[in-house]
Amino acid sequence: MGTLAVISDLHVDINQLLDPHLQLIADYLQQNQVTHLHLAGDVANKKQRLLDVVAFFQNRQVPTTFHWGNHEMVDLTEQEIEAFDDPAFLNFQTYRLSEKTLLLGINGWYDYQYSDLTSEAEILRLKNLFWYDRMIQRKGSDKEISQAINERLAETLAHLPQDQEIFLSTHFVPQEAFIVRQTGKYARWNHLNAFLGSPDFGAVIDQYANVRAVVFGHTHRRFEKKELAGTSYYCCPFGYYYEWQLTRRFVLENHLAEAYSPTKVRTLLRNHHEAFEDYKTAHLLEELAQAITLLPY
Repeated sequence: MGTLAVISDLHVDINQLLDPHLQLIADYLQQNQVTHLHLAGDVANKKQRLLDVVAFFQNRQVPTTFHWGNHEMVDLTEQEIEAFDDPAFLNFQTYRLSEKTLLLGINGWYDYQYSDLTSEAEILRLKNLFWYDRMIQRKGSDKEISQAINERLAETLAHLPQDQEIFLSTHFVPQEAFIVRQTGKYARWNHLNAFLGSPDFGAVIDQYANVRAVVFGHTHRRFEKKELAGTSYYCCPFGYYYEWQLTRRFVLENHLAEAYSPTKVRTLLRNHHEAFEDYKTAHLLEELAQAITLLPY
């Protein structure tokens, strides 16, 4: 009857995605007969920029909904985070895709369980030292917020008709299977897994057989689809431009570096800005094809 497209982590500001790039995406959606687009957070760093993106697609006859990621939350009050007044906003709200299928959107949050650190004080120190979310003003601790969300998820799923198939979109990581454990000199990154999501969120989903698919992002790492407790999980965020495969190809094909280093490429691309922008436009849809979830219903 239709096709739902979910895209997370567009980061249109950081990635300098302008209207011509968004038009390419809109054309791609129409060519693939997408009947509904859902943006699963981190569309932009500013609320208004996200709303402009939503309006862009809606104005091109692409029905579009969204929920927040952590990047938008810096620009929001607690009330706006949980209950933003916009008909396209889905946080513990559903959108009917068909007679038998509902889209459920939930922002989500994290509770530190994925971290290898056991000291909450040390986790908070790291967060306040350099993690982006230190700028978000929330009411309650991270664990309290996450617990409240997980309890509300259980209540929401319990009250939805069990004969309805649910596509659930969230921003944060709901299952341990998507947490990467680093070793060697990169092992310290395991500390920051604290801010990726909550396994308790996934444990709630496990109890509901009618949750057919879960789509999320936030990790900036793309995974193959995983089947967990009878539910299909999809994680293929769009991510930052210096993480893209097209950027890697641009650098290596033009012999700009002997080896690709995402941490160094930003400086490198500043010296080749015009050429990279042309390459980005030419190959953007190839990147999108790897970073979009299409769910028929």
